[in-house]
Amino acid sequence: MPDDELRDFVRVRYLDLLRMAYLLTGSWPGAEDLVQSVLVKVMGRWSRIDDPMAYLRRAMVNQQSSVWHRLRAEVLTARLPERPVAGDVSEEAAQRDELMRALATLPPRTRAVVVLRYWEDLSEAETAQILGCSVGAVKSQGSRGLAQLRTALRPRKTFVGGPSDGR
Repeated sequence: MPDDELRDFVRVRYLDLLRMAYLLTGSWPGAEDLVQSVLVKVMGRWSRIDDPMAYLRRAMVNQQSSVWHRLRAEVLTARLPERPVAGDVSEEAAQRDELMRALATLPPRTRAVVVLRYWEDLSEAETAQILGCSVGAVKSQGSRGLAQLRTALRPRKTFVGGPSDGR
């Protein structure tokens, strides 16, 4: 019975888990590994978990945090291995790629806050609970993270001579 419940949950929520894991790891293979390793760890206690999505979010953040601590640095590719979906405009894909590269430059804790707050759309309190920190820490990390992303994603104007060069 618990196996069926877990199987049904994974069938419904796997893509949500995978998307969050991708934002944490920066790669699809890493995301798949993270989701699978966390699911294997919780399999035996699945029937005792009250809020599976919250539990798995926290488990993924904790698992990835331990990886970050072991490595002391993330190694991410310069180009995302994402295939555009049908009808995907190349400009949108380029913007998404730029956003993912900017997200990858954030410190691990800040990155986790931004992913949980703005991609997973969790409240500050829920994010604080998952990360095991105060709401104030979530607010400050989120604010810093968004500021860093705004700076990284600020449009770069390049003018070469002529009346539109800003003079």
